[in-house]
Amino acid sequence: MMQGTGIIRGGLGAALLVLAGCGPMTLADAERSCINTARDALGPRGEADIGIATDGDRVLPVARFEVSVSSDYIAGRDPALVYDNCVRRRTGGQSPSRPLYDQPGWTGRRW
Repeated sequence: MMQGTGIIRGGLGAALLVLAGCGPMTLADAERSCINTARDALGPRGEADIGIATDGDRVLPVARFEVSVSSDYIAGRDPALVYDNCVRRRTGGQSPSRPLYDQPGWTGRRW
C-alpha cells in the first residue's frame, strides 16, 4: 500500500512542476517578447528566399515566399496598446516598465 502512494506523490510532484511553468513571465521577458507582438501590429511581414539547387545532373531554381498578417494589424490596433496589453497579460497584470516607444528594442514608427 505504501509503495502506491509514493507513485501518486511522485506523479503529483511532476504535475506541479509542469504547472509551475504556466505562471506569469518576468517583466523583462514579457517586454522582450511583446515587442515582436507590437511590431506585428504595424503591418504584414514577409520573407522570401530564392536560390538554386542541383540533383547532380540539372540545376533547378528554388523559391519560397512567406507572408504573415496579425489580427491586430487587420483590426487597426495601436501597437503601443497591443504592447501594453501583451505585457499585462503575460505578467499577470503588471504594467510595462516604460512605454513601447521608449523601449530600446523598438524600431517601428509611432502610431
